[in-house]
Amino acid sequence: MSPAYLWHKFVVHGYQVGLLAVVLSWCPQVGKAQLFRWARQHNMSYDDKKLTYGFSIGIHTSSYQVKYSNRFVSKKLDTLQAVQPVFLPGFSLGFLVNYKLGDFFDIRLMPKAGFYTHKLYYYYTNAPVQSQLVETTLVEFPLLLKYKSVRRGNVRMYMLGGFTPAFEASGKNDIGNSTTGLSIQKHNLSMDIGMGFDFYFPLFKLSQEIRFSRGLVNMLGDQYTVYQAPLSRLNTNTISVYFIFQ
Repeated sequence: MSPAYLWHKFVVHGYQVGLLAVVLSWCPQVGKAQLFRWARQHNMSYDDKKLTYGFSIGIHTSSYQVKYSNRFVSKKLDTLQAVQPVFLPGFSLGFLVNYKLGDFFDIRLMPKAGFYTHKLYYYYTNAPVQSQLVETTLVEFPLLLKYKSVRRGNVRMYMLGGFTPAFEASGKNDIGNSTTGLSIQKHNLSMDIGMGFDFYFPLFKLSQEIRFSRGLVNMLGDQYTVYQAPLSRLNTNTISVYFIFQ
């Protein structure tokens, strides 16, 4: 048998082996896809409802974003090196009212009470580090537009965005005196964007969602204090995770 013939047989069988390997590798995937497609679906008619209700539990971490004023580089504040915000945890509790606009769009209102803690550290060259701790309870009214994917089995992915007006229900800082401590506005407006997954169960639907919020309002109050002097603007940045039961 000539070497050329042997090489030809090897090439032919090599293609066959490669094709067989590809087919075998796809078999488990096809099986999974068929199983996923024909899995028993819960609450088949749930998304046909125009109006649904629920409640939410959220955990978040939030921080101020600092913008310095022109006074920060003045001679009067030359011993101040920096003002450093930090992220601190909090939580929220609320309700959900969801209205179906179409097969892929919902509009939702999620009134909730949010408990926030913000802290700023002031670093000096000739003095110990000082801080301002601001604790607030806000009543918030997120108004969001939700875009949903096609339902696959008992799972559906979605994205959402909107705005959240917020009003202070109670608040305090660690100084407790508005003439010396950091003065903060009693209202806020944030722009929200996020994504999540709807999970369908026999008796309810659970949504797990992550949301990013950027405050649009300058949170600095009108009262001028030594802690206010180096700052021209404070905005809130918040990352939240929600568990929504419907």
